[in-house]
Amino acid sequence: MASVINEAPQEKAEIPLFRKLSYSLTDFGGNVLFVSISTYLLYFYTDVFGLSIGVAGTILLLTRCIDMFDAPIWGFLIDHTHTRWGQSRPYFLWLCLPFAVFTWLTFMTPNLSGTTKVVYAAVTYVIAGILYTGISTPMTSILPNLTNDPEQRTVLNSYRMVGGNIGLLIANSVVLPLVQLFGQGNDRKGFSITMIVMGVVSIAAFLIAFWNLREVNAVSTQSISLKESVKATKSNWPWVLIVLTNLFYWIGTTVRSSAMIYYFQYNIHAKALVSVAGGLSAVAVVGMILIPLFVKKTNKRTVLIGALVLAAISNLLLQVVGANQVAVVVFYCLGSIGTGVAAAMPFLMLADAVDFGEWKNGIRASGFLTAIGSAFCVKAGSGIGGFVPSKIMQYFGYVPNHAQSAHSLVGINFSFVWLPAILFLVAAIPMFFYAKFEKNEAAVQATLAKQH
Repeated sequence: MASVINEAPQEKAEIPLFRKLSYSLTDFGGNVLFVSISTYLLYFYTDVFGLSIGVAGTILLLTRCIDMFDAPIWGFLIDHTHTRWGQSRPYFLWLCLPFAVFTWLTFMTPNLSGTTKVVYAAVTYVIAGILYTGISTPMTSILPNLTNDPEQRTVLNSYRMVGGNIGLLIANSVVLPLVQLFGQGNDRKGFSITMIVMGVVSIAAFLIAFWNLREVNAVSTQSISLKESVKATKSNWPWVLIVLTNLFYWIGTTVRSSAMIYYFQYNIHAKALVSVAGGLSAVAVVGMILIPLFVKKTNKRTVLIGALVLAAISNLLLQVVGANQVAVVVFYCLGSIGTGVAAAMPFLMLADAVDFGEWKNGIRASGFLTAIGSAFCVKAGSGIGGFVPSKIMQYFGYVPNHAQSAHSLVGINFSFVWLPAILFLVAAIPMFFYAKFEKNEAAVQATLAKQH
């Protein structure tokens, strides 16, 4: 898909601080909009736009099923992009405005009814999702091309994840207050104006990242076919294991975020704490900053397993504390440290899988492998993770904007507390088989260095 062998300098050059910060802005710019969608869209559809929870959940799933398959297409396009700006970098320039516009349209409430309303919701969501895939795929595919030094990649990925977590913090902590501020009781107006503000922030972040980043490992001698790109996955077991873990992680974390506002509003009667918990969950940045140290002291696999177990245990402890609002916020934030680190690790490990694929098959398909390993998993996981709690709550009798029955509260509790914990533990299982591949990373790097 990309070149069979990419030419790249092998010296361990230190990445300048301004470039590390610029790389962090890619995930920051993506998350201020994507997290707004993944956290609030189900609630927006049911309690603001007026769709039934069954219809809303179906839209989330079907649209994700449609647009999650664009990930390998975007990867293919990236691997066949050859501009003076590089392969991945130009997509930050080309897609930042369309992504912001269609996210805003997704949260618009035109005066529609019946099938037309459902079609509008589905179409705007699909296009916003496709554009997010297009702008998020190069966030990961650019990493192997920024440097060949594994330590520098780890540091860069930590910067990216910190930036992404700050974007998540902003989306989780300011969206609802801004909706209230701009809407003054009119949530339709509030969401519309809020998404304009978030869109401007996102565009600015991507433009700064585009301006400052440089690809030093993107000079291709030969473009190869889609068939050969798929060949890069052959016997690439590290990549397969990363994909499985990342997929189940994103299902779990999306279930958790989608059910959060319902749990806080109806189970513990503290809707206002959604923004507080979202803001305090920025403590996850601490874990992300320490990732290079954790990896150096142990290894990537152990760090990822530990993060997933921490997230699962923290979620299960919510069952113990019940309606104690302070304890709920504390354990939610503790779990956010786990989910934050767990979100970061696969993106870092995919760079190693790209190297392994080149070593194993002679093909360096950065865009294709990272598109499926990151964007596809995010899309598929988000779609399934948004659909499942909607169906669970529908089964248990959830009624929007009404006091919930005891039966309905059980469904919300299972969706927010138990199901994410189960999924996080399932996500950890593939990593127990990753050890033998991780031990060979140094040998793979040495072989590639000689080939280059």
